[in-house]
Amino acid sequence: MDQHTDRLHDGAPPRGVPRDVRGLAAAGPGARETWLRIVQVHDRITHRVDSALHRQHGLSLTGFEVLRRVAESPEEWASMGDLAEAVGLSRPGITSTVNRLVDDGLVTRERLGEDRRLLHARLTDSGRERVRAATATHDDLVAHLLTMLGDDAPVVTDALARVSAATRRPRA
Repeated sequence: MDQHTDRLHDGAPPRGVPRDVRGLAAAGPGARETWLRIVQVHDRITHRVDSALHRQHGLSLTGFEVLRRVAESPEEWASMGDLAEAVGLSRPGITSTVNRLVDDGLVTRERLGEDRRLLHARLTDSGRERVRAATATHDDLVAHLLTMLGDDAPVVTDALARVSAATRRPRA
């Protein structure tokens, strides 16, 4: 055996390759690769959860998120503006989503509270039952998919929370 072959068999890296690459700047993924991984994971999880919610509950992921926000709001009603902000939709986007939920009998549109000019979505009995069932599907599937993080879950969650906090727009 020559010296090169001998090194391969004893577990040592080839000449010029460091044994421990953790300290090397180029060893981990760069910003572009990290971003692509985040987007890919988000897209794949979103697609899986959206498909499951459609198949099992007749809800889109967006519709579910709106229903869940209404269900978690005081007295089970929320303004269209609050819903749009909470789920990251434009005003026309939230109007379209709420219109579908109204058509399905899951929410009603009402003028509530002190400012009677603002429209609010209010949960119906059907909406309450649908969101309850869909929440179990959503949460169980997301929890299952995130088990792939293993022991790294707290580190990943903390890192993503820091990035999220840094990207929040200050309120005017």
